[in-house]
This record gives sequence, C-alpha cells and structure tokens, in this order.
Amino acid sequence: MPTPSPEKGALNLLRNCAHAAAGDRLLIAYEPPEYGYFDADAVSIVSRAAERLGLRVDAVDVGFNPDNPHLPPELLARFEAADIIVFLARLGDQLRFSDMPQGKTIIVSFALSRDLFGSGFANGHHAAFLELKAAVNETLDRAEHVRITCPLGTEITGRPEMNLTPEGDTTILRFPMSVFTPVPANSFSGRAAMSFLTGTGSKYYDDYSPEFSAPVFALMENGRLTGFEGEPADVARANAQYDRVSSMFGIDRDFVHSWHAGIHPGCGYPWDMRQNYERWGGAAFGNPRILHFHTCGTYAPGEISWNIFDPTIEVDGVTLWEEGVFRAERLPEGPAILARYPCAAALFAAPDRDIGLRATG
Repeated sequence: MPTPSPEKGALNLLRNCAHAAAGDRLLIAYEPPEYGYFDADAVSIVSRAAERLGLRVDAVDVGFNPDNPHLPPELLARFEAADIIVFLARLGDQLRFSDMPQGKTIIVSFALSRDLFGSGFANGHHAAFLELKAAVNETLDRAEHVRITCPLGTEITGRPEMNLTPEGDTTILRFPMSVFTPVPANSFSGRAAMSFLTGTGSKYYDDYSPEFSAPVFALMENGRLTGFEGEPADVARANAQYDRVSSMFGIDRDFVHSWHAGIHPGCGYPWDMRQNYERWGGAAFGNPRILHFHTCGTYAPGEISWNIFDPTIEVDGVTLWEEGVFRAERLPEGPAILARYPCAAALFAAPDRDIGLRATG
C-alpha cells in the first residue's frame, strides 16, 4: 500500500466517494476547530486536493448547534449552488436522516483530522469498503441465525430482518464507509455488556456519557430494553440516564432500534476516548472492535448508544467477527474483493486496534 498521506485521503474522498470531475462546484460545510471536534487542517486538506482535481471550491462556516440543527434558507441556497457538498461538520451527521437538496452529492466526513486523513482509514480505497458493506448486507439478509458475544459476557441472538431499501439507511454518503446497514433489533434478544453509555451524535446534552464502576448488562427482548443488571449504583445510573433522556426529548425510553459493527480495520482512534466522548462516538465506531446499538427512541440513531467491545459475531455458524477482528475473507465475496483492492487487504493484514482505550486499558 502506498504511504498514506492526508492529501491522498482527501483525493480518495473526492475521486472515489464523490466521483468529482474537473469543473464541479464543491462546497465544504465546516465546523470551526474551537468546538474541539474537527481539526483546523481539515478544510485546507480537502481544499488543496479539490483544487488539484480542478474543482471550483467554496467553503462556509456552519458552526455547531447541539440543540436545534437545521438548514437555514441562506445555507440551503449555498447548497443549491453546489454540485458536491462535503460536511466537515457535525451538522451533516445530525441531519443525515433529514431532507437535503435533491440532485446533489452530499458527503459526511468521519475523517476529522490530519491524522485521520493521513491514516489507512481515509486512504483505503472507498470502493473496497462499499463492496464489503454490500457483501455483509447480503450475508445478513440471507441469514437464519446471528449470535453476538464479547469477552465481558454479551449474549444476543436473533434472525436479521434487513431493510435494504434506500429507506433502511441514510442517503447521505459517508466517508470513509465503515459500517454495514444497521440491523433492525426487533428480532434480537439477550444481554449486552458495557462499561458506559453515550449519546449517538443525534442530539447533545449534559452528562452525555455516564461511566460504570463495573460492567452493566442491558437486557433486551425482541428489541425492547427490559432492564439492567450489575452493581446497584450502576444500574440506578443507567436507569436514570434513560429516564432523563427519554423525558427530555419525549421519546420511547425502551425502544432498541438497530445495531451494526465496524468493517474498517484502518479506523483507529489515536486519542483518549474519555477526553471527548462526543468526538470518539463520531469517529471510532467504524473499527471492527466496536459493535454499536442505537437505543432510546423509535428512530435511527436514537439518543443513547450501547458500545460492545471486541465482539464475536457468528452468522449461520460462520464467525465473521472474532473478538473484534473482522474476517472479511470468510464472506462469500470477501476473497475476490480483497484481491481487487490490495490497499484494503493490507489494512486487514495489519488492523489498527487503537480505539481510544488509553485510560481504561
């Protein structure tokens, strides 16, 4: 694999995700670095790559509004004048299930920084991970039985009832592509082990990520949260978080919407997750070491996520994730995909295991 670089990562975004052509009008909708989420260099990295491709580049500061994310008329007009819109801003993720201008290529970047644009995460060919996503989707769509376990004691089983129509996933493009289409949780039951709860990036609120003193088990029956098990103080904290968040937003407290796991072995998180759980939740979920449930609310992505570390996922007896390692070669189409994209194969041969656990080991 060629030596990764930030500009090559941005070229991957523009060429292989946006399919940009010389003369296209690119609008970069960015969030200023003082919010502590996107790097100060992100806009210039994408701008330089765009100019190299002959794009006409414009940029607009869309800020960050945790309480009422929306597209004001003046911003919508800027969007209408562009061919390609790249969000280097959480606004794109917040609005990813909302109405957007038709006929535009709209991309949300989960490469947040120079480090991530210059890593295997952004440099692995985008098409490889689109093909791997499709291969996982097809495998799950055919599956009769899925079992999820983890070293802390997760035990969840069910039969996927996939929605592979456009309504089953966001129509906004993601770069890099790092998860498969969410699996509806209505046909899954069991217990999920976790050491904290955190938001989903849909809305932001105080006490966003309560941590537990010992593993807590969320109990689920056919896509409904039925309770928690663990240390009494931790269980009380989990219940209080669900009570508070569901009341705050007027949503179904116990609905478990869907789940997915990471498919991108280049998706590392080279910082301590505890320094900024909001940033961690928006960047690290594509690592195969993380399986992520959307809960609290009858919509994707809900408002509280469960994050299961180092999952093992068995699909009809075939182990596709093995303690946080995605065995893409075990997919029916996997060997052919990896043969077509040596850069992706190299990432699978040496996956980035760093998911920000510096503080917790």
